Parts: sequence; structure tokens; C-alpha cells
Amino acid sequence: MANTGFCAFCCRRKWVKRDWAIATVAITVIIAAVIIVILFFTVFSDSRNRKTSSPTFAPPSAGDFVPLTLLQSAKATGAFCLDGSLPGYHFQKGFGSGSSNWLLHIEGGGWCNSIESCNSRKGTSLGSSNYMEHQVQFSGILSQDPSQNPDFYNWNKVKLRYCDGASFAGHPESEFKNGTELFFRGQLIWEAMMNELLSLGLSKAKEALLTGCSAGGLATFIHCDDFRDQLPKDATVKCLADAGYFLDEPDILGNRTMLAFYRDVLQLQGVAKSLQQDCVGRMEPVKCIFPQEIIKNVKTPFFVVNPAYDSWQVTVMLCLRH
Repeated sequence: MANTGFCAFCCRRKWVKRDWAIATVAITVIIAAVIIVILFFTVFSDSRNRKTSSPTFAPPSAGDFVPLTLLQSAKATGAFCLDGSLPGYHFQKGFGSGSSNWLLHIEGGGWCNSIESCNSRKGTSLGSSNYMEHQVQFSGILSQDPSQNPDFYNWNKVKLRYCDGASFAGHPESEFKNGTELFFRGQLIWEAMMNELLSLGLSKAKEALLTGCSAGGLATFIHCDDFRDQLPKDATVKCLADAGYFLDEPDILGNRTMLAFYRDVLQLQGVAKSLQQDCVGRMEPVKCIFPQEIIKNVKTPFFVVNPAYDSWQVTVMLCLRH
């Protein structure tokens, strides 16, 4: 009877503010606990499903791999790689709104500054098309995936393989005829590549971008205005060098490592003929290969992409780690 009377009293008595506050807190705790339990089982279930299901990313499609094309026209002009093989490129045709636009990307890979280093180089893909991959995957700025490459995914895209060791700027007049069998034809390769691509539709481009990385970035500096001059006057043409801005700075011992290295490249392959002649006439030619001098006279819109602390330049040029 006592219990019954107490319950009846609870039901009859009016709740005060404290009672309502306690009830609100209790209900909130209960709701939170229920939500946590639901989330736990949801996450646990999802994690189990992910372990047994296939990956969410799709493997590269066949369209992402682009075959190597050897430049057959190079035979007539003598535009050979270091070992005398034909240069090559990879071409992916544009489509839709990008069918009249072109992107050319120049491969990087350093330089050779002596007979010994060029001889070693000609036994690799950076000196001979005999060692180049028959197919390469187009990714990054060359990707056909609009989520990765929204600006250029459907453009005509070309990867120019780098096999001359002098940023497409060497000249045959500097070849040694002493049995080394090295071909310094970088400028001829550039010209032959352009002629081939112009015949494939580049001559009708509405928009075009020349780009390159490292030594290919330096080649972009060197050839940017020539690229612009060969395209229609009403075309929108721009250039972009990625990690191609090399500095003429002293190393920790006070030596100008990069200046000396480039001087050897210029003398070995006659690169000065491909540089801006007004610059070559004003100062020592080797200084005209540095982008800080080249960019002063480039007329085409130019974008420079370079890390503030370039790991290669810091370790090789400044700290003498050869």
C-alpha cells in the first residue's frame, strides 16, 4: 500500500524546474547513446564490407597508355638521338571541345657535358630510342581524366621524348669525328618534331601550351617563342616550365658549379646557336642558357613552376654531392 500511495503521489504532484532539467538531461543522454550505437554498427559493417569488396579506384584504361611513334622524317634531316637512332614521341588525339587545342610536354632528364657522360647516356632511353618504352601512361597534365586534368584532358597531347642530352639545343657542327659516334642533333630534333606535329594538325591550333620538366623545362624556355611563331597568329599560345629554373649561384666552396657544367654542355654540343643571339652578343654565351636571362626576352606568355627549395639544386649544385 505504501508503494502504491507513493506512485500515486508522484503522478499527482506537479513537477518543478529541477525535475524537468533532470528529465531533459536523461533523455539527451539516452538519445546520444542510441546514436553512438547506430554509428558503431554502421562503421563496423562498412569496414567489413570494404575488406571483402573490390577497390573503389579504377585501374588505368587502355586509353591511358600511349604508344611510341618514331620520327621517320628524321632520316632525311639527320635529326638523330645521341646514338644515331630515330627520336620518338607519344601522341594522343584530342576530342570534343579540345580537338583544336594542343599540349606539348618535353621530357626531362639532365644533360651530358662530356664525351664520357654522353657515351654512357646513349645506352639509355635518354640517349637512344632503342631503350624507350613502347608505351607510356599519360598522367598529370597529360591525363585524359577530367577529374585530374580538367583544363587539358581532351586536348591533343604529345610527349616529346628527350634523347639528345642538351635540351633540344645541340648542333651537328660540334660533333667530334674521332670515332666516338655521338650525334649532337637536338635543334634538328626539335625542328623535325615541330614539322611532324604541324602536319598532324598543330598548324591549325586554336590554343596551345608548350611545357616541360627539368631539362625539358629549360628546353621550354629556349624554344617558347619559336613554338609561338610557328602557330597561327590568332591562336592563344602559352608556355610553362616545371622545375626548369636553374640558378647561377656559388656552391658552399664558392665555385659556380652549374655555370661550369653548362659551359661544358655549350662547348660540347654548340648550344649557343640555339640561344637568344642578342644575349649571346652581350655576354658570355653560357650565361644566356640560364632562365633568368632567357625570360627577359621571351615575348610569349610564360608560367614558371618551381619549388622554393629545389632538392636537386640544393644537393647537387650547392652542396657538391656529385
